[in-house]
Amino acid sequence: MAQWSIGPRQLAAMVDDWSGRHVLVVGDAMLDEWRFATSERLCREAPAPVLTLLRRQAAGGGAANTAVNVAALGGHAVLVAPVGADPAGDQLHDCLERAEVVNRTVTQPGRATPVKRRLLAADQILVREDSGGDAGPLPDETVRRLLGALMGATEELAPRPALVVCDYGLGALPEPVRRWLVEHRDLFGTVTLDGHDLRRWGGLAPTAVTPSFGEAALLLDRPWPAGDRVRSAESSLEELRERSGATVVAVTLDVDGAVVGDGGGRPHRSHAVPAPASHAVGAGDAYVAALTLALTTAAPLPVTAEVAQLAAAATLADTGTCVCDRNALLTAADPAVTDAVGLAQRVRRQRERGARIVFTNGCFDVLHRGHVRYLEEAAALGDVLVVAVNSDGSVRRLKGPDRPVNPVEDRVAVLAALSCVDQVVVFEDDSPASLITAIRPDVYVKGGDYPPELVPEAPLVRRLGGEVRSVGYVPDRSTSAIIDRIRADGAGRDPAHHARGPT
Repeated sequence: MAQWSIGPRQLAAMVDDWSGRHVLVVGDAMLDEWRFATSERLCREAPAPVLTLLRRQAAGGGAANTAVNVAALGGHAVLVAPVGADPAGDQLHDCLERAEVVNRTVTQPGRATPVKRRLLAADQILVREDSGGDAGPLPDETVRRLLGALMGATEELAPRPALVVCDYGLGALPEPVRRWLVEHRDLFGTVTLDGHDLRRWGGLAPTAVTPSFGEAALLLDRPWPAGDRVRSAESSLEELRERSGATVVAVTLDVDGAVVGDGGGRPHRSHAVPAPASHAVGAGDAYVAALTLALTTAAPLPVTAEVAQLAAAATLADTGTCVCDRNALLTAADPAVTDAVGLAQRVRRQRERGARIVFTNGCFDVLHRGHVRYLEEAAALGDVLVVAVNSDGSVRRLKGPDRPVNPVEDRVAVLAALSCVDQVVVFEDDSPASLITAIRPDVYVKGGDYPPELVPEAPLVRRLGGEVRSVGYVPDRSTSAIIDRIRADGAGRDPAHHARGPT
């Protein structure tokens, strides 16, 4: 089977290409409710832990989470789905609003919103309670309103938006809705079908279907032979394409990744990142969202498959319903780049192997000789150099509305390419204090000509057991001076003299 990878620049071009693409998501929306607890003793009445609730979290699930992922990845997401007129429905509306998903849901008085409640302690799911998913067929009036919302959203998004159908058997897609989608297939461009029973969708001719191993067996109407799941999926791709009517079939295999084919050339195998079950809830929604957006571009199928797998993998660092945003996807393509949670995990593993961790931070808007010199000197103070980069919003607050000159993905890519830099992470705050607290560096390095005692973060670093070092800069080199010189040259005048120093 073919093996591919995708680089940061190619991925960034794809993300820019699909940015703002219209995607209509239709199907079973639900609420994911998470309750995080801790336990220090057993109950006297039964062999069960006594739990202390720490916090609660609500997130969109099912079709709602697919729409949230589309929006987070840069698409223009619209959700059409029935939602109950109840507190869970109100929470779901709030989740959609926060995620900037266009909400075209249809309220159903007297019916409960499907909810999946999970209770966790120490990252382990102890109990899952499902409710609201067995209310029976939708009333005729709700079906008429659902069709009206679907038609209206399709007209608003014309011409030919992408469509994602999320059919999980909870009743949101009754026969009249399925029939309308099949009869009006030509109104949509890319169509992705994510369904538990694909046999219900004859005639849709989707661009892609994403069955799990079990769902693929149901479509084939026979059990899989014992043995290698990857080989079984590969050998059945053509029959799955014929039975589903899809151009692309992506058989998702959880810990074994996915097998993807379109009938043209060899199938593509993408590989998964192992993760606890409590970290993988909703990863399939991220996969479907990224696959759909990638299919709207002109990227080759293997690249599209890898992007979808990257989106799923980028969500696995922590518990909760998985959402992959644009920055998480971009950083997932570069092993030197990570987020705060991934950074803490990597630093912990490196420290366990005896590594000395060096940390520095800055805007690095226009990387110059002064930056490179001080980063090389910082790297020489330990074994692993972590560079924290201010986000675009943070740079604007610190430097003014005309900065940064280069967006964060460009600044991160240049830093990650330096041989002296081991890890790059982006932070939103004006201070890196939370990152320093999370990774507890052995050495904190600041570039400049001021003594360590004047570094604002010095007390925190020392309290955590680290040391603070200042590294001198190369005279006559600073980002501000370079920008002023460029602007002055463009205006046809001599640049003014500015203080020098890396910024």
